[in-house]
Amino acid sequence: MAHFLRTAILGSAALLATACSASAVPAPPVASAPPPAAASGWPPAPVVPLPSQPPPALTVDAPLPEQLAKGLVVLRYRADNLRIVPVYGPAALDVSPRIGHIHVTVDDAPWHWADGSGEPLIIQALPPGPHKVWIGLADPTHHVLDSKTVSFVVPVGGHH
Repeated sequence: MAHFLRTAILGSAALLATACSASAVPAPPVASAPPPAAASGWPPAPVVPLPSQPPPALTVDAPLPEQLAKGLVVLRYRADNLRIVPVYGPAALDVSPRIGHIHVTVDDAPWHWADGSGEPLIIQALPPGPHKVWIGLADPTHHVLDSKTVSFVVPVGGHH
Protein backbone atom coordinates (compact mmCIF):
# COMPACT_ATOMS: atom_id res chain seq x y z
CA MET A 1 0.00 0.00 0.00
CA ALA A 2 2.86 2.39 0.86
CA HIS A 3 4.43 1.69 -2.53
CA PHE A 4 1.11 2.53 -4.26
CA LEU A 5 0.75 5.84 -2.39
CA ARG A 6 4.35 6.83 -3.11
CA THR A 7 3.87 6.04 -6.82
CA ALA A 8 0.57 7.97 -6.92
CA ILE A 9 2.12 11.02 -5.23
CA LEU A 10 5.18 10.98 -7.47
CA GLY A 11 2.99 10.47 -10.54
CA SER A 12 0.76 13.44 -9.54
CA ALA A 13 3.83 15.62 -9.01
CA ALA A 14 5.16 14.65 -12.44
CA LEU A 15 1.80 15.43 -14.08
CA LEU A 16 1.69 18.80 -12.32
CA ALA A 17 5.24 19.65 -13.37
CA THR A 18 4.47 18.62 -16.97
CA ALA A 19 1.23 20.64 -17.03
CA CYS A 20 2.95 23.73 -15.63
CA SER A 21 5.85 23.57 -18.08
CA ALA A 22 3.62 22.78 -21.06
CA SER A 23 1.18 25.64 -20.49
CA ALA A 24 2.10 29.25 -20.97
CA VAL A 25 1.60 30.41 -17.43
CA PRO A 26 2.53 34.08 -17.26
CA ALA A 27 4.83 35.22 -14.54
CA PRO A 28 3.10 37.14 -11.75
CA PRO A 29 2.98 40.86 -12.53
CA VAL A 30 5.66 43.01 -11.04
CA ALA A 31 4.19 45.57 -8.65
CA SER A 32 4.41 49.07 -10.02
CA ALA A 33 2.98 52.40 -9.07
CA PRO A 34 -0.56 52.87 -10.34
CA PRO A 35 -1.05 55.48 -13.03
CA PRO A 36 -2.05 58.94 -11.85
CA ALA A 37 -5.82 59.33 -11.37
CA ALA A 38 -6.19 61.46 -14.50
CA ALA A 39 -4.32 58.94 -16.65
CA SER A 40 -6.37 55.98 -15.39
CA GLY A 41 -9.73 57.72 -15.83
CA TRP A 42 -10.54 57.11 -12.15
CA PRO A 43 -11.30 59.97 -9.79
CA PRO A 44 -8.83 60.53 -6.98
CA ALA A 45 -9.19 58.21 -4.00
CA PRO A 46 -11.50 59.98 -1.53
CA VAL A 47 -9.20 59.10 1.36
CA VAL A 48 -6.17 61.19 0.46
CA PRO A 49 -6.07 65.00 0.76
CA LEU A 50 -5.45 66.62 -2.60
CA PRO A 51 -2.87 69.41 -3.06
CA SER A 52 -5.15 71.08 -5.60
CA GLN A 53 -8.54 70.28 -7.01
CA PRO A 54 -10.16 71.09 -10.34
CA PRO A 55 -13.45 72.95 -10.11
CA PRO A 56 -16.54 70.90 -9.33
CA ALA A 57 -18.88 70.13 -12.21
CA LEU A 58 -22.42 68.80 -12.37
CA THR A 59 -23.86 66.47 -15.01
CA VAL A 60 -27.61 65.75 -15.06
CA ASP A 61 -29.37 63.21 -17.29
CA ALA A 62 -32.79 63.77 -18.80
CA PRO A 63 -35.61 62.04 -16.90
CA LEU A 64 -35.91 58.31 -17.49
CA PRO A 65 -38.58 58.07 -20.25
CA GLU A 66 -40.24 54.88 -18.98
CA GLN A 67 -40.80 56.44 -15.56
CA LEU A 68 -41.82 59.83 -16.96
CA ALA A 69 -44.58 58.11 -18.97
CA LYS A 70 -45.96 56.98 -15.58
CA GLY A 71 -45.75 60.51 -14.14
CA LEU A 72 -42.63 59.78 -12.10
CA VAL A 73 -39.62 62.05 -12.67
CA VAL A 74 -36.32 60.24 -12.03
CA LEU A 75 -33.23 62.40 -12.55
CA ARG A 76 -29.78 60.87 -12.35
CA TYR A 77 -26.90 63.23 -11.73
CA ARG A 78 -23.16 63.06 -11.18
CA ALA A 79 -20.86 65.45 -9.39
CA ASP A 80 -17.27 65.57 -10.63
CA ASN A 81 -14.53 66.79 -8.28
CA LEU A 82 -16.93 66.88 -5.32
CA ARG A 83 -18.33 64.05 -3.19
CA ILE A 84 -22.01 64.32 -2.29
CA VAL A 85 -22.41 63.79 1.46
CA PRO A 86 -24.80 65.11 4.12
CA VAL A 87 -22.21 67.30 5.86
CA TYR A 88 -22.81 71.02 6.29
CA GLY A 89 -21.13 74.07 7.80
CA PRO A 90 -17.97 76.15 7.38
CA ALA A 91 -15.64 73.58 9.00
CA ALA A 92 -16.43 71.18 6.15
CA LEU A 93 -14.96 73.60 3.58
CA ASP A 94 -11.48 72.34 4.50
CA VAL A 95 -12.26 68.67 3.78
CA SER A 96 -10.21 67.28 0.90
CA PRO A 97 -11.24 65.86 -1.52
CA ARG A 98 -14.04 68.43 -1.65
CA ILE A 99 -17.52 67.58 -0.33
CA GLY A 100 -20.93 69.12 -0.86
CA HIS A 101 -24.57 68.48 -1.66
CA ILE A 102 -27.24 69.55 -4.13
CA HIS A 103 -30.06 72.10 -4.00
CA VAL A 104 -33.22 71.37 -5.98
CA THR A 105 -35.93 73.75 -7.21
CA VAL A 106 -38.96 72.63 -9.21
CA ASP A 107 -40.71 74.99 -11.65
CA ASP A 108 -39.07 78.19 -10.33
CA ALA A 109 -40.57 77.73 -6.86
CA PRO A 110 -39.38 80.40 -4.38
CA TRP A 111 -37.89 77.63 -2.22
CA HIS A 112 -35.57 74.66 -2.67
CA TRP A 113 -34.53 71.59 -0.77
CA ALA A 114 -31.06 70.27 -0.08
CA ASP A 115 -30.06 66.65 -0.61
CA GLY A 116 -26.83 64.97 0.47
CA SER A 117 -27.66 61.37 -0.46
CA GLY A 118 -25.99 61.24 -3.89
CA GLU A 119 -28.95 59.13 -5.06
CA PRO A 120 -31.11 59.95 -8.11
CA LEU A 121 -33.82 62.55 -7.55
CA ILE A 122 -37.35 61.19 -7.63
CA ILE A 123 -40.20 63.67 -8.00
CA GLN A 124 -43.79 62.51 -8.24
CA ALA A 125 -47.28 63.97 -8.59
CA LEU A 126 -46.36 66.73 -11.03
CA PRO A 127 -49.35 67.62 -13.22
CA PRO A 128 -49.20 66.87 -16.95
CA GLY A 129 -47.40 69.51 -18.97
CA PRO A 130 -44.01 71.20 -19.15
CA HIS A 131 -41.78 71.39 -16.07
CA LYS A 132 -38.22 72.22 -15.19
CA VAL A 133 -35.97 71.18 -12.36
CA TRP A 134 -32.96 73.26 -11.35
CA ILE A 135 -30.17 71.38 -9.57
CA GLY A 136 -27.36 73.30 -7.92
CA LEU A 137 -24.11 71.70 -6.78
CA ALA A 138 -23.34 73.39 -3.45
CA ASP A 139 -20.46 73.44 -0.99
CA PRO A 140 -21.10 72.71 2.73
CA THR A 141 -22.03 76.38 3.32
CA HIS A 142 -24.71 76.22 0.57
CA HIS A 143 -22.70 78.30 -1.92
CA VAL A 144 -23.69 77.02 -5.38
CA LEU A 145 -20.63 76.00 -7.43
CA ASP A 146 -22.33 74.71 -10.61
CA SER A 147 -25.92 74.18 -11.72
CA LYS A 148 -28.04 72.66 -14.45
CA THR A 149 -31.69 72.98 -15.42
CA VAL A 150 -33.55 70.05 -16.92
CA SER A 151 -36.78 70.68 -18.84
CA PHE A 152 -39.28 67.94 -19.62
CA VAL A 153 -42.97 67.28 -20.22
CA VAL A 154 -45.09 65.02 -18.05
CA PRO A 155 -47.45 63.36 -20.55
CA VAL A 156 -51.22 63.42 -20.15
CA GLY A 157 -52.19 60.20 -18.43
CA GLY A 158 -48.81 60.05 -16.71
CA HIS A 159 -50.08 61.71 -13.54
CA HIS A 160 -51.31 59.35 -10.82
